[in-house]
Amino acid sequence: MTIAVGERVPEATLMKATDDGPRPVTTKELFDGRTVVLFCVPGAFTPTCSARHLPGYVENAARFAGAGVAEIVCVAVNDAFVMGAWGRAQGADGKVTMVSDGNGDFVKRLGLEFDGSKYGMGIRGQRFAMVVRDGTVQHLFVEEPGAFKVSSAEHVLEALAA
Repeated sequence: MTIAVGERVPEATLMKATDDGPRPVTTKELFDGRTVVLFCVPGAFTPTCSARHLPGYVENAARFAGAGVAEIVCVAVNDAFVMGAWGRAQGADGKVTMVSDGNGDFVKRLGLEFDGSKYGMGIRGQRFAMVVRDGTVQHLFVEEPGAFKVSSAEHVLEALAA
């Protein structure tokens, strides 16, 4: 079942890309006591994710901070080394925290996984974004397959302003 607005983010341990290598980070650490925007991409270095999704959040990091967002987190079912390299390549350092859900456990607990096996990708996370306040989902934006609109940085910023 897919997580819904008003529900708490499930407990999970992700891997955070750091200068010293991967570091475990729990969802409690990420979300409790503050406002966080989390967005998920089907894969690092993939076309839409690299050309539009992550860049929108990098370019708008200051606007999110101005809207009261403590941290922007990007997650994908990739390993932490790939997420770190992708973040560096996209200029995300200091603007978007890159985390790995290497086995897809977190997206499965959210009910937001999809099977990309026919494309050679295995289980991945759907393209989505959410605003989480103190561990509870306040806004949830899940894209239709193949679409990119509601999980964009601009769309999430509009929701925060409303």
